[in-house]
Amino acid sequence: MNFIMNIPGLKGVIPTRFEDVGGVIRIYVEVERKVHRCPSCQNRTSRVHDYRIQKIHHLKWFERQTQIFYKRRRYACSCGKRFSEKNPIVQRYQRTSIEWNQAVIIRAVKGKTFKETGENYGVSATTIVRRFDQLARCEIRPVEDLPSVIAIDEYKGDTREGKYQLIIADAVTRKPIDILPNRYKKTIKHYLQKHGSQVQMVVMDMSQSFKAAVQSALGRPVIIADRFHFCRYIHWALDGVRRRCQQSFHDYDRKKCKRMKHVFHKSSTKLNEEERWHLQRYLEMSEELRRAYELKEAYQTWFSHAKEKGTHLMGEVKEELYEFYELVRRSEIPEMNKAIKTLQNWQTEILNSFIYPYSNGFLEGINNSTKVLKRNAFGFRSFDRFRAKILLTHQYKGIGVHIG
Repeated sequence: MNFIMNIPGLKGVIPTRFEDVGGVIRIYVEVERKVHRCPSCQNRTSRVHDYRIQKIHHLKWFERQTQIFYKRRRYACSCGKRFSEKNPIVQRYQRTSIEWNQAVIIRAVKGKTFKETGENYGVSATTIVRRFDQLARCEIRPVEDLPSVIAIDEYKGDTREGKYQLIIADAVTRKPIDILPNRYKKTIKHYLQKHGSQVQMVVMDMSQSFKAAVQSALGRPVIIADRFHFCRYIHWALDGVRRRCQQSFHDYDRKKCKRMKHVFHKSSTKLNEEERWHLQRYLEMSEELRRAYELKEAYQTWFSHAKEKGTHLMGEVKEELYEFYELVRRSEIPEMNKAIKTLQNWQTEILNSFIYPYSNGFLEGINNSTKVLKRNAFGFRSFDRFRAKILLTHQYKGIGVHIG
């Protein structure tokens, strides 16, 4: 049976017997006798003191639980020291094989839940949690200095530390750096003062508390507003006008207009024949809704021009934005006027988004995967463990679930 020497996890050992006891595969192994160096006096010895059988939990074979019974040899030195031989299958003070530990570490990070991982590997969820916490202490290094361009965003974590947490990522490499226990202004300010000496640009959504914390901690950094977050104010305003105007429609048209609300947000050049027919019908039923839709189209035209000209013709982009403001003011639509007040308050940050090639889109993707992690685990009460799970999941993103 020399072929079993090539079985992963058993290289370098000598299998002597196989048993199948109650559906559990037992493999009896030993290691070739060699000359060893005494850990106490460094003298070489090959004199065997005794043998001890060590039971080791190993990876499954063909979905059957597997145990290794290792006949461990202990050597005796002339100095009186007794020590165990070196072996390639189990580390000192361990009851699980080296390959089992490698697999469990990877699965603890990439698996759905700790309980499911424990069931797959024949141990309790508490054992998996201990291995995960040990990995987190080794792999997650404390942050010293943040990069020059960072992106920040909140997500709903629901941990003991608070309902919302704040994630900080590198806007260039698009990798998460750290997670703060809450989104309070003083927490963000203290963290940036401690680690943000190199930060020059910050990408964020249109949160006034984020902006105040960043400016207070970093002085006058370049703040870049995420494009999605300021574009939606115009769409929200159009939705407000639609809801108000459709109240005067016939019941059928009111319900149909609500179901077809997506046609108001799509660009007119991307509508199919049916969508164009419905859009034209409801715009004819309300003059105010038509003017609001035309303002939305004017905004989309400015946005397209800004993406093309933003890096080298910012003056023209700004003038076109002022012309859009004037169109909104002349329309006297309250929802649209409210929306442009927000745009005016964030105008510098909005224009920065067309000058610099950074956005928070990748961070929204990270937050979506974080929601999946939380939903699969039915929530995390420990902030430190949830933080480690998020950071290690993205750190191990390119690593497969296999070992070896």
